Amino acid sequence: MLDTILSGDRPRSRILAALLIVAFLALACAPFLFPGTKALGVASRVCIFIVLAASYDIVIGYTGIVSFAHAMFFGIGAYGVAIALSSLGASWGAVALGLALALCVSAVLAITIGFISLRLRALFFSMVTLAVASFALIMATQLRDLTGGEDGLTFSVPRLLTPAFRLLPNPLFGVRVDGRIVTYYLDFTLATALFLLMLRIVNSPFGRVLQAIRENEFRAQALGFSILLHRILAGVIGALIATIAGAMLALVLRYNGPAASMSFEIMVDGILLMTVIGGMGTLYGPMLGAIVIVLAQYQLQPAMETLSTLVQGWPILPRLFNPDRWLLWLGTLFVLIVYFFPNGLVGSLRERARR
Repeated sequence: MLDTILSGDRPRSRILAALLIVAFLALACAPFLFPGTKALGVASRVCIFIVLAASYDIVIGYTGIVSFAHAMFFGIGAYGVAIALSSLGASWGAVALGLALALCVSAVLAITIGFISLRLRALFFSMVTLAVASFALIMATQLRDLTGGEDGLTFSVPRLLTPAFRLLPNPLFGVRVDGRIVTYYLDFTLATALFLLMLRIVNSPFGRVLQAIRENEFRAQALGFSILLHRILAGVIGALIATIAGAMLALVLRYNGPAASMSFEIMVDGILLMTVIGGMGTLYGPMLGAIVIVLAQYQLQPAMETLSTLVQGWPILPRLFNPDRWLLWLGTLFVLIVYFFPNGLVGSLRERARR
């Protein structure tokens, strides 16, 4: 049963399996384990970035091509829902229409980028995707009538997702089950379903061909596989799933702007870093990477503030753990992870299990 759910892709490490079980249970019970608006927002962001980083792993980890346009597809999904809801009103029809149009735009762009640039060398393909992503970001900031410019768009969501909606008349385990909880479990359910779908894709015959292309492109071509076609399909699949993740973000924030979903920082400091730290070519890796980085971004500064208070009176330490220096410690954390886990967290855990 478990093999069927995971498409035969077991963690292959007891430590990794334990971490994944703890992460799944924590996210499944997050509204009740960590009550509060901020904690719920962090848990929602973890779910969204698990989907986003895993979708990027299909592109970089299973085909070996480096794309800088993934945040663009993420932003297209967010803008699609945001524009539809702000223009047509808070209805599920607007959400469906906005997402459908965003998926079409992402598919067309992914196919176009693939046909134009995948014939080039890997470095040139990366530069093309970087140029396209930069152009999309500029368009998002300049088309004020459509996207709201740098200020972005604030919109209403369907009543089911609003804090005013009550799913249950009485609190459950001391927590009021309102639209925020519904929104979170919508994200959690979508994230789980999409992650299992991606596991099925990468462990299918199509996924095996992608891995063969990554390992030895010439041998895969000699066996009769179309390198260009498989890479384009992988890019399209990754782009479409990233678009859905962007729509999930828009519904959670009830806002979207260039910095929220399409910035270069999201691509480098978020998606790429999550995939590399977690371990490329595993899907479980980006999942752990997303959890580590999102939690570090939101919890490291408060933890340093507490630590700085505890070491008051000590020489140097209060300055060293000053909350304003949280970015320094965040960077140090990433360097240590990359140094001690050169194959990513999942790759290193699996290697240790094999030994």
